[in-house]
Amino acid sequence: MKPLRNLNMTTKSKNIALLFTVVMFSCVPPGLWAAGFRIPDQDAFATARGEAFAATANNPSAIYYNPAGITQLEGHNARAGVYGLWLNTSYESPSGGSSDTEDQLNAVPQLFYVYTPKQFPLSFGFGLYAPYGLSTEWPEDTGFRSVALEGELTYITANPVIAWKVLPTLSIAAGPTFNYSEATLRQGITPFPNNDEFEFEGDAVDYGFNAGILWQPHPKISFGVNYRSQTTMDFDGDTTTRFVIAPPGFPNFLKLDARAELEIPQNAVFGISFRPTPKWNFEFNADWTDWDRLNSLQIRQALPVPATILNWESSFYYEFGATRYLDKGWSISGGYIFNENAMPDEHYLPIVADLDRHFFSVGAGYRANRLGFDVAYQLGYGPTRTVTGSAPSPVGQTADGEYEFISHAVSVSLSWHF
Repeated sequence: MKPLRNLNMTTKSKNIALLFTVVMFSCVPPGLWAAGFRIPDQDAFATARGEAFAATANNPSAIYYNPAGITQLEGHNARAGVYGLWLNTSYESPSGGSSDTEDQLNAVPQLFYVYTPKQFPLSFGFGLYAPYGLSTEWPEDTGFRSVALEGELTYITANPVIAWKVLPTLSIAAGPTFNYSEATLRQGITPFPNNDEFEFEGDAVDYGFNAGILWQPHPKISFGVNYRSQTTMDFDGDTTTRFVIAPPGFPNFLKLDARAELEIPQNAVFGISFRPTPKWNFEFNADWTDWDRLNSLQIRQALPVPATILNWESSFYYEFGATRYLDKGWSISGGYIFNENAMPDEHYLPIVADLDRHFFSVGAGYRANRLGFDVAYQLGYGPTRTVTGSAPSPVGQTADGEYEFISHAVSVSLSWHF
């Protein structure tokens, strides 16, 4: 860990810093930095199938979904895409007031490349994608502004892989992941919408690995396993406290060097694909994320502050997909996902919008000798979650109330074989 930079502060300033840093970080919503959910949508064909792709994995995005699948590709294959997402979370307080998150339109790009030499058992690939991210912003008058107002995460992964076709029906793969992230968090200090606020900004790098297995014991059945390791993002940045009208003897503006260590969980996916005829492909995936790692968030700076308790719970995506292959290179797909929430009521953080969610998707694709494309639409819906007994902020506000979630997404991917 790098040492903190020296701070030139008077004793009075240190006391002020300690007071307000303790107040703010006792209720920081760190789940935001993990986005409350992974972004498993890294390819339009997979998204159209409800992300049920680990046991199919037959295009370059397999680098993310199951890198062992790239041994199915010959020669040079490139694939680029974007996942465009609009999402909204609505809130109704116990007193009957209502709020909605500010409109958020996010674009998540992906780029994959695979090369398999002729008559060679190894395949080589490289992926650049964003497995975590997005942003959320609540208005000032929600009633929980001292819990959370706004947060944003950028998380980019570079992922080279090598895959080995051990047998005609069995492939394995592995590769390192190099991860870079930037995070911003903003929340109010008082219950009153008067523009006082506390903000943390920082960036971090870390590395991990992913690995996969693809086994097809029968022409109609294949199994896929994908594993992504845990990482630790040690954000290096600063905290800023702003007051419109500061108490006597207090500064209106205070900035401190700070670090925030966030545990990014491991996840594992198991999939089975059934192809009754060459025209059909059905798949089911169980996708597990180890959110149990998020027990607390520790902030480190020149003046010590207590850790924030999280106590998240591991959860699953249950993913179902089907593809019908048509004539002349065309295909159509459909899918469904059920995503379990991971956040207990007592530590609920509204900026994360964590609910049980349902996702429905449809899509179409085209394959020619060298070029291809896929387009998918996805609807996400989170039924009402009633939160009770959430821990209050230092000024007494809680996240109690009813939450609902809806999202619309369009994904487009283009392929080039050469």
